[in-house]
Amino acid sequence: MRSLVSTIALVIVVVALPTTGQAASFLSAFSNISTVSSTVPANGDVNPYGVAVVPSTTGAMVEGNILVSNFNAMSNLQGSGTIVQITPGGTNTLFAEISDSGTKCTGGVGLTTALAIVQKSFVVVESLPTSDGTSATAKAGCLIVLDDTGKVVDTLTSSMINGPWDMTAIDNGTKSSLFVTNVLNGTVAAGGKVVTKGTVIRIDLDFSKSTPKVDSTVVIGSGFPERTDPAALVIGPTGVGLSDGTLYVADTLDSRIAAIPNAMTRHNSAGTGTTITQGGALYGPLGLTIAPDGDILTVNAGDGNIVESTVAGAEATTLNLDSTSAPPADPGAGTLFGLAVVPGGSGVYFVDDGMNTLQLLN
Repeated sequence: MRSLVSTIALVIVVVALPTTGQAASFLSAFSNISTVSSTVPANGDVNPYGVAVVPSTTGAMVEGNILVSNFNAMSNLQGSGTIVQITPGGTNTLFAEISDSGTKCTGGVGLTTALAIVQKSFVVVESLPTSDGTSATAKAGCLIVLDDTGKVVDTLTSSMINGPWDMTAIDNGTKSSLFVTNVLNGTVAAGGKVVTKGTVIRIDLDFSKSTPKVDSTVVIGSGFPERTDPAALVIGPTGVGLSDGTLYVADTLDSRIAAIPNAMTRHNSAGTGTTITQGGALYGPLGLTIAPDGDILTVNAGDGNIVESTVAGAEATTLNLDSTSAPPADPGAGTLFGLAVVPGGSGVYFVDDGMNTLQLLN
């Protein structure tokens, strides 16, 4: 089991790596990394994946606090169901503990990087469950909808939901659109070989009633490479971010950022989208979010770096967030997943699942 880290006031100076592209960028304003809090709840769950900042106070959620989902149980095997709420000052409390019996999720509960807050008072988290922490027992999973007190109010399943891995969301009145990456289409059967069956779907929800109603589910991206992995469980399309109607996707295995145009309205697949940038500073990008200036932020699985790319494909800034590793892994390998911009644009929250902490770059 990976070591647990208690709340400390660790501050590290980060050094920008050589970059190309624009002289000024969102990330270039930041130079420090500090530990906000441990992400481990009382039951010992580890491996923080998803990150979401609470937009307004409602129920048990407090504006400006950060929700973090944990993927691994205390045994360090994949498959757990806790979400913690952390204050900017570092206080960690349990927001939700989701049991297998509390949902209708196919295969049980195993919370992934996909965590979003919609309609200001509902939390949506995705589940890719296993019975023994290995990809051999991975099941299709689901999307779990919780209210603002952490109570499960609905479970979303569909033939198009198959290994949901990451997500972003946008509200429009009483309706919300979820953009979900899926990584289990043929991966388990392939036994570790790469298959090009990863998908991105849009789920349109209506929240005008007491519980959400699915209006439609559409595949808007397909053909992304994916495979099972003994350490990461599965690797495939991960982070997604929406900007000006275009959905940007972290294509992890091909180390690229893809763009799917007209993501809000399209009713067909754009395939693997248009390549914005590939290679260079990108090294297995996982988490993805959009910076206030419209640039794309991704964190690498391969080297612990965060990369800022413009929508035109230039690499604006690269910073190292995590240089720790267990030999023979590369520094920072596999520790970075979810990330979110601090309200007001004063920094970036990110999880370090090697240290089981929520970190702040500012």
